[in-house]
Formats: sequence, structure tokens, C-alpha cells
Amino acid sequence: MSERKMITAALPYANGPVHIGHLAGVYIPADVYARFQRRLGKDVAFICGSDEHGIPITIRAKKEGVTPQDIVDKYHTIIKNCFEDLGISFDEYSRTTSAEHYKTASDFFTTLYSKNKFTEEISEQFYDEQAGEFLADRYIVGSCPKCGNDNAYGDQCEKCGSTLSPTELINPKSMLSGNIPTLKSTKNWYLPLNEYEDFLNQWIIEGHRDDWKPNVYGQVKSWLNDGLKPRAMTRDLNWGVPVPLPDAEGKVLYVWFDAPIGYISFTKEWAAKNGKNWEDFWQNENTDLIHFIGKDNIVFHCIIFPAMMKAHGDFIMPKNVPAFEFLNLENDKISTSRNWAVWAHEYVKDFPGQQDVLRYALLSSAPETKDNNFTWKEFQTKNNSELVGIFGNFINRVAVLIHKYYGGIVPEGNKETEQLKEITKTAAEIHQYLDNFEFRNALSALMNLARFGNQFLQTEEPWKSIKTDPEKTVQTLFIGAQIAVALAQMCEPFMPFSSEKLLAIFNVEKANWNNISEVLIPAGHRINEATLLFSKIEDCVIDAQIQKLEDTKANNKKTNPNAKPMKEEISFDDFTKLDLRTATILEAEKVEKADKLLKLKVDTGVDVRTVVSGIAESFSPEECVGKQVMILLNLAPRKIRGIESQGMLLLTTKPDGKLSFVTPEDKVENGIEIG
Repeated sequence: MSERKMITAALPYANGPVHIGHLAGVYIPADVYARFQRRLGKDVAFICGSDEHGIPITIRAKKEGVTPQDIVDKYHTIIKNCFEDLGISFDEYSRTTSAEHYKTASDFFTTLYSKNKFTEEISEQFYDEQAGEFLADRYIVGSCPKCGNDNAYGDQCEKCGSTLSPTELINPKSMLSGNIPTLKSTKNWYLPLNEYEDFLNQWIIEGHRDDWKPNVYGQVKSWLNDGLKPRAMTRDLNWGVPVPLPDAEGKVLYVWFDAPIGYISFTKEWAAKNGKNWEDFWQNENTDLIHFIGKDNIVFHCIIFPAMMKAHGDFIMPKNVPAFEFLNLENDKISTSRNWAVWAHEYVKDFPGQQDVLRYALLSSAPETKDNNFTWKEFQTKNNSELVGIFGNFINRVAVLIHKYYGGIVPEGNKETEQLKEITKTAAEIHQYLDNFEFRNALSALMNLARFGNQFLQTEEPWKSIKTDPEKTVQTLFIGAQIAVALAQMCEPFMPFSSEKLLAIFNVEKANWNNISEVLIPAGHRINEATLLFSKIEDCVIDAQIQKLEDTKANNKKTNPNAKPMKEEISFDDFTKLDLRTATILEAEKVEKADKLLKLKVDTGVDVRTVVSGIAESFSPEECVGKQVMILLNLAPRKIRGIESQGMLLLTTKPDGKLSFVTPEDKVENGIEIG
């Protein structure tokens, strides 16, 4: 196994914040692996950055009425800060709008072009006549030809997971105008993926039959069995890395050509800042390249990017691509469009100082080989029962008892005991599991050592033996101290914030993983006072999070997401008391010293009465005269600015905040009852 590790994590789209599905499926496992490799003494580059050229960015920009640059600047900062807050230890977190990336991506394309690796093809692409532009795949929606989903995109159906081309969609429509797009000729540069089938079959199907995850291997095999086709590496867009050719105005690099090259350009940025040679990490066969991704990115990292690298000729192939499945939330698919998610930056705010609780909970239910589920109640149980009740409880008992009985000095016990062998055994188990990307098993092994320590204390009962058998107590707490320090060392890849606290409590430095043996802390060593590692999470805290999701669910049922919640229910009898009538405004004038009020004379069909209404910011007096309206006739009179107001007009609020009268569709007599 190589001493050098090039570890990448999928580039998050800078069109929104990161949620727990992203964390569980990519970033926390990748961070655990990177931290572990550093602990083994490996030369590690852990690289990521914001994908700022994806179509989701331009869609978000159009929706919010701002520029794509505004969107990526906003969300790059949110995402970067969130990763830092959660202890994701990237060596470099950059962005695909950086100057180095533009240069690296352009140079990569130029190299392939100079080697005649592309084919130039005139093809029919969907074009929106009203918008006046070619449509990127994600700007086209229609019915999936494979599962019938009516909201499939031009590049992928998110319901069945099929990768599509826009022309395969049934009844395609433009997301820009809603119109049916037309086909228009345009030139683009294609990478003939079919020419790399033999290479991919030999490298993956033959070479990684036994060491790649079944979900990854199976998806790649399925793609290759279906046969690969040339795929365009350029697009007709105005947002992205410009195609570096003289006859390519108005075209940019395809985002899935551009984005993975970001791993290389970001490594260059990191290497330049740290006196490293970036070529060692990308062009040296003694380097292990590992891509951490979600299952929706398998085809890009296992077929398209390797074909690009092979075409270039100077780059190594990934040793492994441990793609994860999806994480559901409360038994429902996480959806950014429906706001059905636990957003990472909101978690950090709602649970200050509890980053490791989320890391632990997500790792313990990581969707390694199949989709898994996150619930807030299970999150609470994992914290209260496991982190507080087992892990934290053991650590606290050991530290408190050593201070109580020995003044904070580790007593001298017998090193040749069976109990201490559990430390070496656990370290070896975690090592093996992480080498095989089995993060849940590795975390279980860590927690089992804490369980073992708790059971050992419970059996030996040093709080009793200190009175009857002091020598036994010495041995018990000597062993307890070794297990506690082992946990402090071993938990660092999984729970780095807790590890830092533990190392401070036991007054030790972080050690190389290979040096974690039976005895980690010598007799006579002074430890510090215990501090609280984890605290119980109360029901009210969890109920608030569940209620937030319930509110989201209720909001998703609205046909108008801006509609205010329904008021308290009334009975039919209550409704029949309301006397709603048609009426006409006869006169209107402003109320003195009241910017919002108009004094209206209204013909209700029953009488002519005065109504004072807060509509002056939406209507001039002249606009009101002659307007047929609806009035609540039997509202008790009340004085407003000294004027008796007899009734209330019915109005609604428009999206721009202005008011609008509720009026009958056709002119009718005044005084007609409504209801």
C-alpha cells in the first residue's frame, strides 16, 4: 500500500448549503479516512472545493434575479465555513472559478485537442426561441422514457437514477419559458467514450472485481454492458470555463469535464502554498488516488473522468471509488427543492459544541451499501445512550476516580494483563475496517472498546475495593487509564473535537496509529481534571427539530408557498353570522395626518355609510371612486382617528406587497349577499 494518499471529496454545487445527506454520503467518511491516513504517517492531500459552474447555479441565479457570481460567492462561503465548523479537515478547499482552475482546465482540454482525442460534431440541440439560447440538459424537463417520471431532467431522472440525453425525454419543455424547445444545429467537441471501453473493462471489470464496492462495480458494469457513446465535452452556455479554441465563442467546458479537473487544480494551489510537488499526487504510480462520492456521481468518476485521464496520458487512475448510497430523512427522501433536509449550517447553530454528535450519528448510520435513514429520535438515542451513557461515562469515571484516590497521578499497575490486549485488538480492527472503507464497523469497534471499559469498571467496582483491596483498585484504574487514553487516540478520526478534549484531560499528545499499544500512559503521569465530553439532549430540543420538519411538510402542501397559515377553525354557525355584501365606493379622501388611511363613502345597497380603510399606500382616492367591492357589513362600528368606521372592505395582498380589492367578476347590484 502506498505511502502517499491523494484523497478527493465530490465538489458540492455552490447553489445551496450542505445537508446531512451530503455529510453522511461523502464528507464525513472522507474526513475519517484522511485523518486516519495522517495518523498512519502517510503523505496525504485531502482536496475539495465548490463546483461553481453547474447548471443548478444558473437556475438558482435566474430564480433569485441575481448573477451566477452572486450565487457562488454566497454559497461557497457558507459551505466552506460549514465544513470547517464540522471539522472536515481538507488540506485545500478551493473553487472552480479560481484562476488556477481556469488555466488547468483549459490546458487539459488543449492537450486532448492537440492529441486529436476529440471529434467535432454538428448536432441538433434543443433551443428556446423565446429565451434566445441553447438549453443545457438541466434546463429541459420531460417524461422519463424508462420510468415515466414527468419531472425528469435532460441529463438524469432523479426518480429512477437513469442517465439520459435531452432527446430521449418524452414531451420535453424548456425550464426558461415553459415552451416546447426546437432543435437547432450547433458544433461541439465530443469525447468518444466508446473508444475507451476495452481499457475500462480491463481496468475496472477485470482489475477491481474483488476490491471495489458492489454498488460501484455493478453500476459501472451495467454501463459498459450497454455500450458507451461519444459525449459532448463542451456546451453552448455563457457561464463556465470558456472553450480555449478560436472558433468556440459562446461555448464553455461541460461541467463534468471541468469539475473533476478541479481536484487537480486545487492540488496545485495547495502544493504551491506548502512546498509540495503536485505531480507526485497525480502522476506517480506510487500514489493511491481515492475518490469519495455519492452514487449519483459514479458514472462521472468511474467512466468519464478516467477516460479523460487516459486520453491525456499523464495521470494515474483511482485505486478506489468508495461511493455511498443515499441517506433519507425521517423515512422520506432528502430534497433540497422541498426543503426536506437537515441543513449542516443550521445544525451547527442549533447544537453549539456538538459537532461530534452529528459526526457520530451520521457515521453510525452511513449509507455504505444501501440507502439508510436518519431520524431525530435515533439521533437523540445515540447521543444519550451511547455517547453520554457509555463513552463519556467511562472516561469521566476513570478521570474522576484517579483524581479522587491518587490526586490525579496514574497509579502503577501490572502491564501484563488480558484486558490491555483489547487496545491492540481494537486498533487493528479499526485499521482493517477503514482500509476496506467500512466506517460503520470501525466506529462500532471503537464504541465496543468503551463498552468493554465500562463493563470492566462495573465488574471491578474500584469505588468499593478502595476500602477492602487497595492493590486491586490500583490495577483497575491503571488499566482504566490505558483504555481511556486509547479511546482518546482512536476516536480522533471519528470525533476530532472530543479527541482534542480527551488528550487535554489525560495530558498526552496525538500519537502515530502504529504506536497505539497496550500501555499508552505511564505510571506517575499527571492527568487534568475531567471536563464534560457530551451532554444529554432533552426531548424538547428534539421536538423542536421534528416540529421544524412538520412545518416544512405543511408548507410543501401549499399550492402557494407564500400563503400564511390557516387561522383557527370556526364553526358553520360562526360563518353564517358574517354579512358579506357587494358595494360601491362613492367618495374617497385622505385622512389628515394618517399616511395609510382613506375615508370612504360606500353604497352597500342597505345604506350609504362611512368606512375608514388602511389602503392609501396602494390606492389614490381617485382610483377608489366607482370601484365595486365586497364589504363585511355587520362588523361593529369603531372610531379610527376620530371617524366612526362602519364595516370592513375585503382586500388581498399581491406579491409586491400592494393591496388589491376583492371584486365581483361582473358588475352586480349593491347589497347582494355573498356566501
